[in-house]
Amino acid sequence: MLDFKGKVSSLADIEEIEKIPLEERYSEKSTYELIQTAARDYSDQIALRFLHNCTAEEEPEDISYRELLKKVTQTANMFNDFGLKKNEAVSYLLPNLPETQYTIWGGQAAGIVSAVNPLLRPEQIVEILRATKCKMLVALAPTPGSDIWEKTQVVIQQMPELEVIFQVGGAGDPEKNIYPFTETMEKYSEGRLESGRVFDPEEICAYFHTGGTTGSPKVAQHTHKGEIYEAWATQYLSGYETSSVALVGLPLFHVNAVLVSSLAAFRTGSTALFLSAAGFRHPNAVPNFWKIVDRYRASHFVAVPTIYSALLNIPLEGADVSSLRFGVCGAAPMPQEVIRKFEDMTGIAIMEGYGLTEGTSVSVCNPAAGERPVGSIGIRYPYQDVAVKVIGEDGKAIRNCDINEVGNICIKGPNVIPGYLQEQFNTSLFAEEGWLNTGDLGSVDEKGYFWLTGRAKDLIIRGGHNIDPGMIEECLHTHPEVLLAAAVGRPDSYAGEIPVAYVQLNPGSTVTAEDLRSYAEEHIFERPALPAEVLLVDTMPVTAVGKIFKPTLRYDIIQRTFEPLLKQLETDDVIFRVTVAAEGSHGTLATVTADISSSADRSKIEDQVKDKLGVFSVKFVIDFKERIAV
Repeated sequence: MLDFKGKVSSLADIEEIEKIPLEERYSEKSTYELIQTAARDYSDQIALRFLHNCTAEEEPEDISYRELLKKVTQTANMFNDFGLKKNEAVSYLLPNLPETQYTIWGGQAAGIVSAVNPLLRPEQIVEILRATKCKMLVALAPTPGSDIWEKTQVVIQQMPELEVIFQVGGAGDPEKNIYPFTETMEKYSEGRLESGRVFDPEEICAYFHTGGTTGSPKVAQHTHKGEIYEAWATQYLSGYETSSVALVGLPLFHVNAVLVSSLAAFRTGSTALFLSAAGFRHPNAVPNFWKIVDRYRASHFVAVPTIYSALLNIPLEGADVSSLRFGVCGAAPMPQEVIRKFEDMTGIAIMEGYGLTEGTSVSVCNPAAGERPVGSIGIRYPYQDVAVKVIGEDGKAIRNCDINEVGNICIKGPNVIPGYLQEQFNTSLFAEEGWLNTGDLGSVDEKGYFWLTGRAKDLIIRGGHNIDPGMIEECLHTHPEVLLAAAVGRPDSYAGEIPVAYVQLNPGSTVTAEDLRSYAEEHIFERPALPAEVLLVDTMPVTAVGKIFKPTLRYDIIQRTFEPLLKQLETDDVIFRVTVAAEGSHGTLATVTADISSSADRSKIEDQVKDKLGVFSVKFVIDFKERIAV
């Protein structure tokens, strides 16, 4: 039978691969055993390489596979000795550091490791830690340019149930149960797991939170089985070799950096090269990207569309990037014009893929050796079922969609999580037995290629007409002066929503919003999708991993809609302010703050506000603030 490693070109190849049972593809039952195998086979090769200043000239910090296994084992034994059980979680608030890797894999060897985004507010972090019943935390010591320890101190004050904190890069304070990570870890045995643990591949090994920036976090439960499968499938389909170098700019609280860039690399003795503790957020990362590729002969990297757009503004200036086999784009649909410009500039193929935390990581990707239709997210991974289904109002599947019919993308296979940690969130997670409803809209063509059209919640619904914001965004991205574009719905008293577009221009551009509105009018032939307004922004709001954060834009357009209407009601007795945010069961909630004088008629003001804003579907509350007499 042919070896398809790195040579998959079609769905037929995937089906040929599946003639060998998955259990014959690898023997490891845990991520710890995978690292043991790597240390045995690639002992002195570089597993992890860190560039702390994100320059091509600096000397990197290198960790061999032998050293990686040693530190992971010591970390696991430390966690175990401090009381971590196999069904309990140790959480971490860390940037991309060697100690982060030791915590992730040592945590999975001793118990369950819980990744937490350190950019969240302290109260959000507390909510996640409480959801996972966390009693053990690893956090970064006071460090210039980082506020992680300041947040950690707030967390400690609010969580008396935290029993022990390990501090990375600091001296700790044992009297307060704060211990220096490295100094403590190095006291433990490196030869074997002192717990004597025997792994079951179905055991939970990791928690990754989703939705932590928009309300109560959902905690996805990863299994050893799912993570090992992801590592195998990714390296197999992408053709990782011992000489491969994965350039990593995504954060290690994100599934992609943990699994696609790290664990998948470990399977083949590849090197994961980290672009500083801050990744792509480091100010040197994008400007020095091509020089770093040149010096370290990087073979591939993963980035989101915003990074690809930024790299278009960095000239190669003689850098040799011939070692790069491909770049992978995930997490958000890539504008077709960005793909075209990037491939023209660099000659590097972009492989679009698709995955989600609830699917452990990747489920669909364009084949490295096959056709890559621009705009498609590719074909399914081997041993992974992917289907497009019509979903009823009860959240259950009615039928599979026809070829090219848009519906909900659903996945089933070894990487699908058993569910969220919190049972209340599992009600609508599965469309039918084993089939996870991703909540993403898409279609599949006759060749088995999937096409992502957006999230169900991203649809702009104008008078009952469903508008895909991607149609507007793709159009604007073809304009030569547009760097980033995002379309959202503006509240409308008649149509419910009408589309508007936010645009970040290329540096130095003088194009106007009206110019872009006219451009859209010439190129968008579906009249309801024509944006009513184009709003220029200096910087597009993005998440920690570089995705455009549309909730911020939705909140902004609601505020822009409500405030002029309320301005009409202002008098000497009342002045209004509007803030918009996510709020529990409301989804999105607008808070109208009425600054009033002592003589103001509250009842009258409340009626006037309700008359103005009650015509919209956005929920709102009124908060009266009486002015203090001077």
